[in-house]
Amino acid sequence: MLRTQQSAARRLRFACCLLGSALFSQPLFADQPASHSVSAERLEMLTQAAQAQVDKGKLAGIATLVYQDGKVIHRKQHGYQDVENKVPLSEHTLYKIFSLTKPVTGTAMLMLYEEGKFQLDDPVEKYLPELKGLKVAKEEGPNGQPITEPADHPVTIHELMTHTAGFTYGFFSESQVDDLYKQANIFDRESTLAETVDKLSKIPLRQQPGTEWHYSVSVDVQARLVEVLSGMSFDTFLKERIFVPLGMNDTDFYVPQDKAERLAVSYQPEEEGGLVPLPNTQHSTKPRMLNGGGGLISSMDDYLRFARMLLNDGELDGVRLLKPETVQAMRSNQLPEGVDAISPIYPGNQFGLNVAVVTDADEAVLPEGTFWWWGVQGPWAWIDPANGIITLGMMQNTDYRHSIGVHRAIAKILYGDEI
Repeated sequence: MLRTQQSAARRLRFACCLLGSALFSQPLFADQPASHSVSAERLEMLTQAAQAQVDKGKLAGIATLVYQDGKVIHRKQHGYQDVENKVPLSEHTLYKIFSLTKPVTGTAMLMLYEEGKFQLDDPVEKYLPELKGLKVAKEEGPNGQPITEPADHPVTIHELMTHTAGFTYGFFSESQVDDLYKQANIFDRESTLAETVDKLSKIPLRQQPGTEWHYSVSVDVQARLVEVLSGMSFDTFLKERIFVPLGMNDTDFYVPQDKAERLAVSYQPEEEGGLVPLPNTQHSTKPRMLNGGGGLISSMDDYLRFARMLLNDGELDGVRLLKPETVQAMRSNQLPEGVDAISPIYPGNQFGLNVAVVTDADEAVLPEGTFWWWGVQGPWAWIDPANGIITLGMMQNTDYRHSIGVHRAIAKILYGDEI
């Protein structure tokens, strides 16, 4: 056990040294001229491919935007935000962005980091004592309860921000721990972040912290940390410290009545074809669960402002949220030693702080250094610092596997060697 603990400590020191030295002093793309400019031919192919998704009945609607060299060079809306009422997508449509919330939460955390509120190698239990002494599932056990062992070290904030903390989601893998997440109703809209963390404290980790990248509720734990560290509710912090300064006037955890008609409907594909609409009613009131991993509703314009801030190393229109070196650390590989990659469904990618980072352009079909993420109903954001390009897409479709295919097809159109 001592050897395991020493190994874990070395991994932690290695990860934190990355943040304390080279990453905070060396710009990633210094003196590298942009090598890729998105041509009019590629943009026309993008338009045709997006429209084909609607024409074939695969998507009710899809909006795309490409920003390069300080201006929007492409913006199109295809299809409907509400098929039944024939309401077309518009530039003002609002979308449930789901996990595109995660980079926003990461930005909030890093703002508090810059203020000296925590260190990345701090144990989470220092600020959330209910997470002290977490057990880890060792193997499947009787009566739906896993056999556990102690965690070989306390979960750190760095591990939370790299999805290596040992938490899970409850529905992207199958295990007794995942089943316990479902039984605890971890994503109950009527549970606060504090109550959600309390639920997590009673469930074993899925694997030892620092040993595996596994997509998880760790960003919701970060949202609770923002509350504890700032003394503000999570939504208030985001509004006062990020949304208002950046002019993100349409981003929140719910849609007020005067904006309700702008919210796109989500659709679930049927096996025999066709799209079934899902009700938007739950999004008209503020939830008690301020889901830091996937709860925000936003617009294309708002998310573009957020992405531009990150592309511009933490500053937009004279408003600075983060230091350049902090953004550079965010968009650099931060996986612990021994964890070489993230999910195989994202080839060519490693992970920074709440964002994926392209490390193999050929496999990812995106330029090296692009940092990005996406939401479970399809919205995505690619930020390509080497070429000064932001690509955004918005859709509301529950078939996330289809969304991954759409993303990859569009990446090939914009960046592929052959068009």
